[in-house]
Amino acid sequence: MKPKRPDHQLRRGTGVLVVKELDKEVLSKGAWTTILYRYQDLDRATGEFGPDKYSSAATRSRKASSSPNPINISSAAQAEKIIETLSRWLNKK
Repeated sequence: MKPKRPDHQLRRGTGVLVVKELDKEVLSKGAWTTILYRYQDLDRATGEFGPDKYSSAATRSRKASSSPNPINISSAAQAEKIIETLSRWLNKK
């Protein structure tokens, strides 16, 4: 099962890390907080983490629930923040 948010995720019963969060950036706050994640999934065949992946999630502050749907970019400011964050992450390699 694919996690909805790429926090550090452990495989149930084994304690094996299967999703490694590398970074995250809060893009916007309000009734829903939008977060951009940079993470890696464990390749179960090799036991090594794969290439960097990116995901966004909206979390409602009151209930701490994640949105299962893709996040739409809601403004030019949010788009610029996504570009800035991804550019910074990609230039660190």
